[in-house]
Amino acid sequence: MVKGAPIGVFDSGIGGLTVLEEIQQLLPHESLLYVADCGHIPYGEKTPAFILERSRSVAEFFRERGAKAFVIACNTATVAAVADLRRDYPDWPLVGMEPAVKPAAAATRSGVVGVLATTGTLQSAKFAALLDRFATDVRVVTQPCPGLVELIETGDLDSPVLHRLLQGYVEPLVGAGCDTIILGCTHYPFLKPLLAQMLPPNIILIDTGAAVARQLKRLLGERDLLAAGDPEPTQFWTSGDLFHLRNILPTLWKQPGIVRSFAS
Repeated sequence: MVKGAPIGVFDSGIGGLTVLEEIQQLLPHESLLYVADCGHIPYGEKTPAFILERSRSVAEFFRERGAKAFVIACNTATVAAVADLRRDYPDWPLVGMEPAVKPAAAATRSGVVGVLATTGTLQSAKFAALLDRFATDVRVVTQPCPGLVELIETGDLDSPVLHRLLQGYVEPLVGAGCDTIILGCTHYPFLKPLLAQMLPPNIILIDTGAAVARQLKRLLGERDLLAAGDPEPTQFWTSGDLFHLRNILPTLWKQPGIVRSFAS
């Protein structure tokens, strides 16, 4: 591994762009590679074995391109694959996602925390373990959100259909008295402007993108792998519709980027 090598970031779709942005802000000298596995979205309804196979495929893709670190910017893929990948690549800095149960439990004033997440994340043993460890003194209200990721993937973040679906998911959390809501999928931070319209102003939204960027910086620093100088342009790959990602990327990323097909 060399300091100037790129960092690979992976998600089932465009949601990981919210994490990519946090990484770029904290580590502006790093060159970034991003794979969106849009051809197999949504991961929340897939089997753990399938997601692990896709994650391994992307990991090998990044290894071939000399990536010095791997970020799984997807809660569902982290649940299914991070333990196996850390065992497969013990020499590789690898950062995953997890719902921000600990900071949410610390932030709540009402003692009631809501979680918006995919079905796969909410049903996982890892999520149950987080609740057992950090949420013993609070009530956690979970809300699976089928269909939400697919609508965000269209790039239209203000559509009436998306608005209605999201409203139906947040109303039970507000009704239950939640004053803190965890955005338990990397796609969901794109909905913050819409959520701000729907939710009372006292409700706190928590996601983990910034924490992932800090962990990545720590791991790279420990290995003396932090880059200096000017980064290469960010490179993107998608296993889905190439032209769709090219069309929506300027709206979601707002910076130049090279987009190619991911055929692995």
